Amino acid sequence: MKPPQQAVILCGGLGTRLRPFTDSMPKPMIPVNGRPFLEHLLEQLTAHGIRRFLLLTGYLGEQIRVYFGDGSSWGWEVDYAHGPVEWDTGRRLWEARQQMEPRFLLLYSDNFVQFPMDRLMALHRTEQVSLSLLLAPKAKGNIRVSAVGRIEAYDKSRASHSLNFVEVGYMIVDRDRVLNVFPTLKNHPDFGFSDVLEHLAGMSQLAGLVVRDPYHSISDPHRLELMRSYLKPKRLLLIDRDGVINQKAPRGEYIRTWGEFKWIPETRQAMKELAARGFKFIVISNQAGIARGMVDPAVLEQIHRNMITELRKDGVEILGVYVCPHHWDENCDCRKPAAGLFFRVSRDHLLRMDHTIYIGDDSRDCLAAYNAGCLSILVGQGHNDDATSKVRPSLTAETVPDAISWISAHFHNWEGSIAANGVSFKNPIRTGITL
Repeated sequence: MKPPQQAVILCGGLGTRLRPFTDSMPKPMIPVNGRPFLEHLLEQLTAHGIRRFLLLTGYLGEQIRVYFGDGSSWGWEVDYAHGPVEWDTGRRLWEARQQMEPRFLLLYSDNFVQFPMDRLMALHRTEQVSLSLLLAPKAKGNIRVSAVGRIEAYDKSRASHSLNFVEVGYMIVDRDRVLNVFPTLKNHPDFGFSDVLEHLAGMSQLAGLVVRDPYHSISDPHRLELMRSYLKPKRLLLIDRDGVINQKAPRGEYIRTWGEFKWIPETRQAMKELAARGFKFIVISNQAGIARGMVDPAVLEQIHRNMITELRKDGVEILGVYVCPHHWDENCDCRKPAAGLFFRVSRDHLLRMDHTIYIGDDSRDCLAAYNAGCLSILVGQGHNDDATSKVRPSLTAETVPDAISWISAHFHNWEGSIAANGVSFKNPIRTGITL
């Protein structure tokens, strides 16, 4: 079963919650850091190997066509299916069916979330359903999903109880199997794609993959501003503590006092050099000594305050220290290799994980980074254990200074992509609105 090579994107809505911005501009074209939001979305999909796009346009759709054309300026193939503003999402898909490939990725044009294509495809393959999509936790949602990922209930009215997930889009669609349900729905006056999803759920033909990294949207002015912050490049590095910043305690022991905290000089110098290049840091560390009663939480906080103060003298800024205090038998979601702390960092700092690097000294650090969707650097020697072979680090280096050039190059590429791909907001259409 091959992954999709085409993405179909619903771009026809009125965007009423974004007025007055959308009075003269379709929602997907709202500027985000100098470029239309839709361009950021297509760029994200390009990183997953998708370069063929079908844009289902409606309201002010000509602006989208003028800007993107055939997509050749980006190395893409862009086609369009335009329909009246009055068409709902289900009708748009039905009318464009001849332009869809047998398996495609379907997205909304106002959401952005970290997208684990390999995991979503694995779920789709295992469950053998007609459609698989990404889910986000929400207290009052519209979806209930089983432990294995099969969607058991979908209620677009959100009136039912015990529904604690919502769909965020990014759907793998098997065209013919999904279109088979359309004839029973397409004559309904309010035929939207949510009706299709509800119908498929009733047939046990939906699967959902839960993503813990927060999703973002441009659906209203407040969320638009958050999206702009989220997609803005940030020179922010995630870094482990023991074995990277300071020398590790003997096996089975922990750093319990500031006097036991011994710097790794090479790392401290590297952090100083990276800070001079504009980088800031966030520390993510397992500290099971708290749960074992071997480390006093108040003393640990003082150690971290001292560490931050000393690094500040070098011009190094630590924005936060995130600690898992749990025992390894507690099965928490924050102890590496689980990625709970990474998602907390992403939420707190509006950090885009696929443009982030984590530096650690243990294979579990690499696995945690993989689970969070970010790159990893493994420092030190002798890392040949099984976990490393399962999730290879993005870079292996003896010391942090050895990774400085690689780190700088990656951030340079990420930052460059924001202004690349043609000119910045090249759309010639005048809107009369200052955003």
